[in-house]
Amino acid sequence: MTSPQPTASTSASSATQPLDAEMRREVRRATLRALGRSVLTFVLTMVAVVVIWVGSLWAFQISPYVGKGPIDVWNFLVTVPAAEANREQMFGQLWATLGHAFVGFIAGLVVALIVAMVFQLSKGVEHALMPLAMLLRSVPLVAMAPVIILIFGRDFVSVAVIGGIVVLFPALVNIVFGLKTASPQMNDLVTVYGGSSWTRLRKVALPSSLPEFFAAVRISVPGAITGALLAEWLAVGGGIGGAVGGYIAGAQFSAVWTAVVLVTGTALILYNLVQIVESVALARMGMADRA
Repeated sequence: MTSPQPTASTSASSATQPLDAEMRREVRRATLRALGRSVLTFVLTMVAVVVIWVGSLWAFQISPYVGKGPIDVWNFLVTVPAAEANREQMFGQLWATLGHAFVGFIAGLVVALIVAMVFQLSKGVEHALMPLAMLLRSVPLVAMAPVIILIFGRDFVSVAVIGGIVVLFPALVNIVFGLKTASPQMNDLVTVYGGSSWTRLRKVALPSSLPEFFAAVRISVPGAITGALLAEWLAVGGGIGGAVGGYIAGAQFSAVWTAVVLVTGTALILYNLVQIVESVALARMGMADRA
């Protein structure tokens, strides 16, 4: 009895298996490299911030009564008799600010994505509204805030509007640019097969804009925190933005520096977390060169 001969399809499948395994290994290596670079960047950023902080206090000879260093902040949160109350107060305010920042982040990013998609679908709308958006961006938000508060009141909606405005314009510019990077050949291919403008947007433009979308998210994270602090200071109170003025008026400089450190550290951590996710995701999708 003769043994069965391998068919052409079996031979082709056997030949592609080593190639598939090699591709998976390369993707895994690229992912690990991207993750390593991102973590190293994060660590170096934190070290650089601490060095600049301590160096600035020393270089400008700031009085220890006003200028507080890392050890002073540590003592305020950990070692002084009132450390537990200080932690409860400061982290409670930080959580309130992060909640406000999340509202502004979602509002601004969602509106930016929707508007960018509308611009991609209709060049006439883009040409009509983009100059208006840039004009509004040139107006200082502090000048617009009283009008926003007058319209929406000192409420949750004002937080969303003020935070959303800070996030909206940088995110919009990045996403619009990303949507325009779609390959003309791919768009033509979709058109040849009967695809509409909406299909080209979904199948080609949106996937192609992923690096720019991640860049928009990275930029939006510190922007959202800035918008939340501004909204708390000018409109709704609460959080770190609403408390810092009282700390300064009461000469509570340890609390002021601790608030600044918590906000800055949180912004850096969130920014770098997004960067890590971005690096890993783009490496797995073969877009690491556009990160």
